Amino acid sequence: MKKNKGLQIAAMLAASIWLLISCAGSQVSMEEAPAMVNPGEEVNRFDNEISNAQKNQLNDLSPSSFAEAEGYLMDAKKALESGGELSQIMEMIALGRTQLQHAEEIAQVARTTLPDVIKARELARAAGATSLDEDYAKAEEQFLKLTKAIENNDLKYAQKNREKVASVFDQLELRTIQEQTLGEAHRLIKQAEEDGARKLAPKTLETAQGKLDGAYAFISHHRYEKETIQEKSSEALFQAHRLLEVTRQSEKVREMEPEPISLWVEGMLSQTANKLAATDMRNKSFDIQLENILGSITALQEDRNFIVSQEKAHLEEIESLKQQVAVLEGKTREEQAAVERLEAEKRFNELFNQVKGYFTSDEAEVYKQGNRLIIRLSAMQFPVGQAVIMPSNYGLLSKVQRSIRTFGAPNLVIEGHTDSTGSEEVNEHLSHQRAESVRDYIVANGTLSEEKVVAIGYGSKRPLASNETLEGRAINRRIDVIISPRPESG
Repeated sequence: MKKNKGLQIAAMLAASIWLLISCAGSQVSMEEAPAMVNPGEEVNRFDNEISNAQKNQLNDLSPSSFAEAEGYLMDAKKALESGGELSQIMEMIALGRTQLQHAEEIAQVARTTLPDVIKARELARAAGATSLDEDYAKAEEQFLKLTKAIENNDLKYAQKNREKVASVFDQLELRTIQEQTLGEAHRLIKQAEEDGARKLAPKTLETAQGKLDGAYAFISHHRYEKETIQEKSSEALFQAHRLLEVTRQSEKVREMEPEPISLWVEGMLSQTANKLAATDMRNKSFDIQLENILGSITALQEDRNFIVSQEKAHLEEIESLKQQVAVLEGKTREEQAAVERLEAEKRFNELFNQVKGYFTSDEAEVYKQGNRLIIRLSAMQFPVGQAVIMPSNYGLLSKVQRSIRTFGAPNLVIEGHTDSTGSEEVNEHLSHQRAESVRDYIVANGTLSEEKVVAIGYGSKRPLASNETLEGRAINRRIDVIISPRPESG
């Protein structure tokens, strides 16, 4: 592995100082390491630092230095697994952190030098421009040339070419909106017309076509108002899908007699009411049946919010009681902290076994990693190339929510992973979108507050099995849910 000599010397010096302090100059193996140093926790902590760095886009803004840091992480993990010496592991971590610090410094220069390029790239990726394959890959190559030029102290090149690269991403964003969002809406409307929409659903057709025309017109005259463009494009796509369904249902209803139509509507209302454990009101009008359903839903929502608020109040009460007990028993802060740490470890093991029992072996793998709990959702499935959570996943996600609530209000990281099929840029973006979908589901259901859940997409960078086989690729396509019941020290 290539290293910047100055950075390597600095890191080795830091590692040497650490060794002199903790080991009194002797070579200490993992078995002989002081109790105060846990190499597994140190590796986990550095792994978290790498993840946070990737979240902050250091892998794109300072690719070479970030790759060096990630390489040291992999080396440290291998040394840990093989029982390597503590000094060796800590030196790798020190070297890696030095590279990570250097990457942050370079990234800060890139953020200052390329703000418009970074913003245009983010907007293009948010619009889904990674699906443009070769064209997007070419844009990424131009972007990486800019960041690598900054790494090589060639600011002149970056400043000279930044407007051109920003324009490329801007055009990719506009093209993506037109081809993917409006293009799909246009295709659906055409399909509905072929299915007889002009005769079967003329008003719905007029609405859908108006939304599509309005989106095209807005893009033509306000191409830089990205958020409004996205809103109008999404509405056009929604109305196009709605038109197709209304056309199909109108065709179905046209062939039915009045009574079967009424019984069909009644059946949908009745099934919904049964699922909500609501009163059977089939002897009432459809309006009253609908009001019954909506009222039941509102009551359930209020009940859920009450449970969440009660859990929060309960946790605050427990913390207050702990403090009172500590004062009454006359314990010092250090003594209380030691007791709480032992209690927390015991409680964590109990909760781990509890959560493990929630899942079957074919649904998820649950294991501990330091003071974190990992739920590897092997049964989580998405449509090919999409990040939409399907109803078939609701049961599994319900168990995930139960696992989170078991730990009260922990910190949560959702990791998305793919196999190596396709380009790395597309895989990374898709894995991040899928992790975001799971994050949004958890937040929307009131399981945790938004600031306590982080979503990260790793693409195909962290495989668990070989991507050369069908089984290996299936294993590598996964969502990992990482629960941290308490803030990590350090």
